[in-house]
Amino acid sequence: MTEPVPTYNGLRWWDNFGEYAFCTALRSEQLRDVGASISPFNSFMMLQGLETLPLRMDAHVANAQAVARWLDDDPRVTWVAHADLDHSPYRALAAKYLPRGAGAIFTFGVAGGREAGEAFINRLQLISHLANVGDARTLVIHPGSTTHQQLTDVELEAAGVGPDTIRLSVGLEDLDDILWDLDQALG
Repeated sequence: MTEPVPTYNGLRWWDNFGEYAFCTALRSEQLRDVGASISPFNSFMMLQGLETLPLRMDAHVANAQAVARWLDDDPRVTWVAHADLDHSPYRALAAKYLPRGAGAIFTFGVAGGREAGEAFINRLQLISHLANVGDARTLVIHPGSTTHQQLTDVELEAAGVGPDTIRLSVGLEDLDDILWDLDQALG
């Protein structure tokens, strides 16, 4: 409190703020290091989100399970990696540790490789092409033509990402709408 603070141009908290030195230093350094305090409205919105999370997750997981099964049965899809599918090597672990479902984010492969993956993304109409996950909306990305586009097919495989890999974060939309968009985009 009494020594010069280099990050504040040699300011001495006690010399400048007296009995308010500690509060001022705490507020100033905290603001600089972690940002402004959350507003009351944003706190309310965050709390609403947390309180409704179990309800939303049930819907996310139910949609994802149905979408994964639908994709697994589609001949235009070469593979589906979702732990709730019977053929998943992680099925027993998912049943043990995630008894309400293995989540809403998974990957699958489209027949035709990198070009087919990119074409699939471009044909989607409802599903949003974003790198985010966990949104209320269904989100999709093809790493081979976006986040990993600079890699060759060999480098993609070495990174554990096939050129045909599609990552899907299933949202809360009506299941029939999600399946319609996937179907028409695979066509």
